[in-house]
Amino acid sequence: MVRRRIAVLGLALVGGAFANAHGATDALGAFRDGPHDGRIARASGFVCPDRVGPYIRDAAGQSGMSRKRVFCSYYALDGIYGTVRILPLAGKFDGPSLLAGQFSQEAGSGGRVVAQKSRSFHSASGPLHVFTRTYETSHLENLHYRVSYASAPVLGWVVEVISEYASPRDDATKTVFLNWVYGPGLATLQPRQAAGASPAGQ
Repeated sequence: MVRRRIAVLGLALVGGAFANAHGATDALGAFRDGPHDGRIARASGFVCPDRVGPYIRDAAGQSGMSRKRVFCSYYALDGIYGTVRILPLAGKFDGPSLLAGQFSQEAGSGGRVVAQKSRSFHSASGPLHVFTRTYETSHLENLHYRVSYASAPVLGWVVEVISEYASPRDDATKTVFLNWVYGPGLATLQPRQAAGASPAGQ
């Protein structure tokens, strides 16, 4: 499970290049430096801090050709990973369709769906309904290795969170990251400017 998910998320070409290479990230123009070693996405204003609770940022970059489709990835102890990805929303929001590629790869590699539901969060812009789906990839004794996907439309953007963890051991830690992204993390997100914006997925 460890780091194989970077490829599943379509980040293989950039994940390794940006880990420990913030200068390269800035050169692409997707981010600018923020206070306390934060990285600020130029297009959306979203701030990726150096730390989120027990999580430490290890990469920030682009997962597509557009400057407006960006990601920040984090890790915690015991092989726990969290990635937040922000891309422009084109048309009506459809969480399953936007994540269809990742879902197909999960199913193709033997993952099985163990949960799918809509969750509610209270964000800076008001109540937020988030689509979620969780896959179990393997298990060992009492640990169930899972990948959880979450997606929601916010101010003209799609904000996605992908978590890798072992349940039940890491359930609380995974929730810390999810609650931050769809709570305090959205406070800096700026409304998307429609003019000249690139379609989602590019």
